[in-house]
Amino acid sequence: MKRPYVVVTRRIPQVGLDMLNEEALVRVWPEETPIPRKVMLSWAQGADGLLTLLTEPVDEALLEAIGPQLRVISNFAVGYDNVDVAACTRRGIPVGNTPGVLTETTADLAFALLMAAARRLLEADRFVRAGKWRTWMPLGFLGVDIHGSSVGIIGMGRIGYALARRCAGFDCRILYYNHHTHPQAEAIGAQYVDLDTLLTESDFVSIHAPLTLETERLIDEKALRKMKRTAVLINTARGKIVDSEALYRALRDGVIAYAALDVTDPEPLPVDHPLLMLDNIIVAPHIGSASVATRDRMALMAVRNLLAGLRGERLPACVNPEVYG
Repeated sequence: MKRPYVVVTRRIPQVGLDMLNEEALVRVWPEETPIPRKVMLSWAQGADGLLTLLTEPVDEALLEAIGPQLRVISNFAVGYDNVDVAACTRRGIPVGNTPGVLTETTADLAFALLMAAARRLLEADRFVRAGKWRTWMPLGFLGVDIHGSSVGIIGMGRIGYALARRCAGFDCRILYYNHHTHPQAEAIGAQYVDLDTLLTESDFVSIHAPLTLETERLIDEKALRKMKRTAVLINTARGKIVDSEALYRALRDGVIAYAALDVTDPEPLPVDHPLLMLDNIIVAPHIGSASVATRDRMALMAVRNLLAGLRGERLPACVNPEVYG
């Protein structure tokens, strides 16, 4: 029996590739940079399945180029804003993602960014490495306390709630803004508020919302000016939720004190981007899920979605279950 042909658009952990190679003819883009669009269009012709990353747009043009034999698309991510899900649904193609698997790991990073920004750790490290440390300084690198502070969480899904649990352990006042109340939030003392209240009363604002038409540029100049001048903004969700130009001006002019980003717009940031010229910002290269254990689990979940689709079975994690009627 002919094995199905699958394109994997970037190297993923070997545990996933090993499982996939047992059942499919696999072609993997070997570079660390995203697969070029022309190569993608060429390789994907005749494919039975795709395993994609957020960097690969899966749109009408790609679906048309692949052909009607395409059976499944599996996204190596929780988010799937790179995929035209409606176009896939019209063709009866299930789309998979990796929900839940990276919740705790991403919440760890969000809290790490919060702590590093609050205590200005990267600035202090650069100061030492530059040979500027001469003595203990009573006024050197004064930051803000995390314990007892007010933390505002935009988007109280799995990751937002996981961050809230961490903040509760630091006796923080927790505010959250969401489409609806979270059933377990009250148990950890989290308070449901409107966005304006969250922005004006929080010492730390952490973003955990999906990217939608409603949330794109949600944090713009107007929103930033509602925040405290001492506030810290953390984003581990999607870069386009924050207006990068407005954030640059806010950090430069002291509208807010600090920012810590794991996602940016554009992504990656060019090395000469104005945000990278500032001292009061931390930028990480989208490493929210970057632990060995979590990336292995993501690979296995993505491959299981893919194999299920190739076999004609229901995907374990499907974002468009309506394809099953």
